[in-house]
Amino acid sequence: MPAPVVAVVAFDGISPFHLSVPCLVFGEDRRELGLPDFDFRVCALAEGPIRTDAGLTLSVPFSLADVDDAEIVIVPSWTDLDRPPLADLVAALRRAHARGALLVGLCLGAFAIAATGLLDGRRATTHWAWADLLARLHPAVAVDPEVLYVDLGDVVTSAGVVAGLDCCLHVVRARYGVEAASRLARRIVLPPHRQGGQAQFIERPVAVSPVTDRFARALDGVVATLTEDHPLDAVAAAAGLTRRTFTRRFQKRFATSFGEWLSERRIEEAQRLLETTDLGVDEIARRTGFGSATSLRQRFRAKLRTSPALYRRAFARETV
Repeated sequence: MPAPVVAVVAFDGISPFHLSVPCLVFGEDRRELGLPDFDFRVCALAEGPIRTDAGLTLSVPFSLADVDDAEIVIVPSWTDLDRPPLADLVAALRRAHARGALLVGLCLGAFAIAATGLLDGRRATTHWAWADLLARLHPAVAVDPEVLYVDLGDVVTSAGVVAGLDCCLHVVRARYGVEAASRLARRIVLPPHRQGGQAQFIERPVAVSPVTDRFARALDGVVATLTEDHPLDAVAAAAGLTRRTFTRRFQKRFATSFGEWLSERRIEEAQRLLETTDLGVDEIARRTGFGSATSLRQRFRAKLRTSPALYRRAFARETV
């Protein structure tokens, strides 16, 4: 079976950090972590060496033509935001999308993908500092400046800088499973899944205090005991907060409700158990706090659009 092709678009003036993000996730041999041996390509928009904005000069072995058989096409950033991207790039991205490739716009790369029209009438994100500009240049795009990434199934866009790593890990998790993504996250010393959004970075950071530490410890306790019910009042009390204050702080930090956050943690644990054990669905439902296999199946299908059985068939390790 041929290796999946991952193509990254590079251009004059690119940031070495932005370019290194997909290189770190997809450009190294990660087969021992349960990932495929990717056919990884950095594809230059023009012939000749590429000059980065840090003064480095790079020799890139692939051209835009080498994007044409990629399964994942990543635009890691963009430049000259007020100018439309080259027609050749727009055409290459449209061709890739038409044949079923996943398009990924990291940080300002969302501008290049928006220029294709593939985000019109749809939701997307980019670095919060440039979100208003993206909305002005592409008014048909519903720009959300508060999230770390937006996955539409065929197109993924992410917030700025480090959020590109969150986004690439999300792509790995969606395509190759929770366990592989968790192993990769541990290898590169990142959280497997960072909750929250850009809103926490737009405002001035709040100094760590005993109250915020207690808030974090309360949530860690929830994750460590998923079999329990965890009513909101009890978790708020463990955090030393009233229900109203806890709910407000939780929404501001994670941009979701506590109930939805808890359901996501339970689904992630169910995914891990399906991938790494041969436990039955009833037992997995018990261990993850869903109570019954029926409840687990319903939540699983609503969130992942598949069943636990089909998920296990797709992602279970061969040793299971």
